[in-house]
Amino acid sequence: MPMSWALLASLLLAITGYVVGRSRALSAAGADIRLLHSRPTYHGMNAALHAFLPPIVIMGVAAFLRMAGVLSAGAMPIVGIVALASAIAGLGWGVSRVSAGFRARNTVEQILLGVLIFCSSIAIATTIGIVMSLIFETARFFQLHSWQDFLFGTQFQPRPEGISRLGVLPLLWGTLYISFIALLFSVPIGLLAAIYLSEYASPRMRAVAKPVVEVLAGIPTIVYGLFALVTVGPMLRDYFAAPLGLGTSASSVMTAGLVMGIMLIPFVSSLSDDIINAVPQSLRDGALGLGSTPSETVKQVVLPAALPGIVGAVLLAASRAIGETMIVVLGAGAAATMSLNPFEAMTTITVKIVGQLTGDNDFSSPEMLVAFALGLTLFIITLGLNIVALYIVRKYREQYE
Repeated sequence: MPMSWALLASLLLAITGYVVGRSRALSAAGADIRLLHSRPTYHGMNAALHAFLPPIVIMGVAAFLRMAGVLSAGAMPIVGIVALASAIAGLGWGVSRVSAGFRARNTVEQILLGVLIFCSSIAIATTIGIVMSLIFETARFFQLHSWQDFLFGTQFQPRPEGISRLGVLPLLWGTLYISFIALLFSVPIGLLAAIYLSEYASPRMRAVAKPVVEVLAGIPTIVYGLFALVTVGPMLRDYFAAPLGLGTSASSVMTAGLVMGIMLIPFVSSLSDDIINAVPQSLRDGALGLGSTPSETVKQVVLPAALPGIVGAVLLAASRAIGETMIVVLGAGAAATMSLNPFEAMTTITVKIVGQLTGDNDFSSPEMLVAFALGLTLFIITLGLNIVALYIVRKYREQYE
């Protein structure tokens, strides 16, 4: 039996179990439903869960074993039959337990609690799996390539036919440089926009301006990249870089940084606006009652109270900037260089990860495995940002409280 048919049959059996279990509970109660320990709905849910969860578990385990190569494709129809049989058995067990004194509510709540714990564990297990895969593949990379060259090398030149230079420093410099320009542009504009919308704008202006700003978040990054390639890059080259003698290329750090900053404005603005609106109105009323002006209230009361959330918004924007790829490819180029000139072409870690994994290199070669080392580097950077932000938030919260 195909797995899809077994899944559909299990779902139908679960629906049947709910109807039958609820009907049997009503019959057991007779004329007075108060004789039941649990409401009929819980009896129906108990039968439905017993009919649906066992086949789901069986099919999930079988799919995992199939991906791991333990089970063959020919064994999957047998798994479907076993799953359907477990659904029928679960339905019979759930319906047979219906009685006036059966604690169906307690059973359903325990089952749902287990499901919630399992779903929460998936996120933790996924994170652990990602980190461990990066660590193992990075260890393989360092067995084939010098870690000194990776950590301290100033050139990134993969050469499968010769000696490769796989230094992370130029990629790290490009990543941080572009992200810094993007945040330097987006954070002040986004934060000031949030302050205006939450504290000064009229309801009519807010109803119009907030959706307009949030439209920027829905634009695909490839469109931003084309905007950088066709409009922003040539404009910066013709009006700034070329006249000042700083470069003649339309692909540059400044191009990617400005366009990425435009993309990040709604992230900073929307999150900061929601956080500022969450500050209790009593704090504003108290400050105004003591004689503070609206601007003093915003600066000395509202922003300090909202600072932890604002730091989180900036951190989210920074993580988005560090992980962006398409804007960098089209706006900044692919040159792994180190320079202070913002009008020169550079690249980032994410661009090189994509480039190395989509090439024709052997998966066991250093030129391919370096992508995992670069991914681990990005993970460490993001983790560091979270730790610093958490320290700042806790420190300031202690002073504020």
